[in-house]
Amino acid sequence: MIELKPLASQDREQFIRDNQNAFNYGALEEFGRRDDHFEEEGEIISRETIEASIDGGEAYRIMQDGEPVGGLIIKVDGERGDLDILFVSPKAHSKGIGYAAWCAVERLHPEVTVWETVTPYFEKRNIHFYVNRCGFHIVEFYNQHHPDPNDPEAAERLDEQFPDGMFRFEKRIDRKDTQNNDSGN
Repeated sequence: MIELKPLASQDREQFIRDNQNAFNYGALEEFGRRDDHFEEEGEIISRETIEASIDGGEAYRIMQDGEPVGGLIIKVDGERGDLDILFVSPKAHSKGIGYAAWCAVERLHPEVTVWETVTPYFEKRNIHFYVNRCGFHIVEFYNQHHPDPNDPEAAERLDEQFPDGMFRFEKRIDRKDTQNNDSGN
């Protein structure tokens, strides 16, 4: 059984390390030891980025049988939600944990009708997960010629860290259809 446990202050440091390890695993799997995609020395995602995300959103540990196996950070503003970070420990990949955690997020915030997230072009595993498992659609491709208009540092980050771009995903949920299906109509 998968559950989302709000991140406790005493777990913050381990959450950051686990997050960095999971992201590094994906990059190393794709690129080997090349380090030109890293935000800071040896890390795909910097401590500063993770801390800002934790401080600006809702952070959860993904728990399986009482043990942490991943984490996620979301931001919710009315009917819009942003999946900032979702990671599963590499040792727990391909066991349905990420999908179960995503389903728990949707149950946690039934008011959200549009979810968004982004992932680098090289994260094939993430792209498959968001599109084929969770029902997201690719709606935009950020690159050097089309940076994220809502992120003032996006062009610089794309040039330095992700020169081949990032995908933006959306998942739209029609609550009327969900309610009709739940009531048997």
